[in-house]
Amino acid sequence: MLTDLDPRAAAYVNLNAILGTIPELVARVPEARDIVARDPRATSLGFAVRGGPRAVLAFKDGQVQLVPDRAAATIVLPFAGPDAFNKVIAGTAQPVPVSGFHRIGFLLHVFAPLTELLTRYLRPSEEDSADPEFVATSTILTLYVACAAVAQLANEDRSGRYSAAHMPDGDVAVEAGDDLALTLRVRDHHMTFVPQASPDPRAGMRFESLDLAGKVLSGQASAMACVCAGTLAMRGTLSMVDNVSRILDRAGQYLGE
Repeated sequence: MLTDLDPRAAAYVNLNAILGTIPELVARVPEARDIVARDPRATSLGFAVRGGPRAVLAFKDGQVQLVPDRAAATIVLPFAGPDAFNKVIAGTAQPVPVSGFHRIGFLLHVFAPLTELLTRYLRPSEEDSADPEFVATSTILTLYVACAAVAQLANEDRSGRYSAAHMPDGDVAVEAGDDLALTLRVRDHHMTFVPQASPDPRAGMRFESLDLAGKVLSGQASAMACVCAGTLAMRGTLSMVDNVSRILDRAGQYLGE
């Protein structure tokens, strides 16, 4: 089994899956919207990783949107390479903007607090875990990150690309009870994360409940045991589900770092 992590693939996960979940955080968490309201001006934050991903987080009218494969923005944060970017995400280095110096306050008072809040939801404390509403939102955001990471690794990680190479075109639905429906779309062995239900999935995996999805993602429950118990159902072209599951295991290695 491949266990080494590719820094370049990790950068794609960090930018498009982890930071890419900030729009959903803002949409679902009032505290996040309050943070965004500290600076109501339209602002875009661009990330440009040499030899790696590029994307913009666009803030406007209290909402946030991720724009992939673009770096022109109000504030541009360049990185010498994937390792440099990954260190910033890990909190062991600080980004240095090359434009938008007059908006440094946005980085300090909006972006940084949002990333701290996102970390709190993705790695909840015991106190937060005692709040059912917090846990539900935490699970939803974790599923977003996990599915987005699967798509990134299907395209950028050697093991992930191998699995994607064996997948036909079509949508794989990822569902958690009646609370959440996401899509992993495959076209020409390239995968895209679509944060909404698929109109016509070719395959699907459905957790019995959001609570069960959270337990599987946190390692409190075994996915295989859930399949045997019938609480994690699979349908359609099962080879697609099998390969998504393989990439999801790989995503766990990246996200566990």
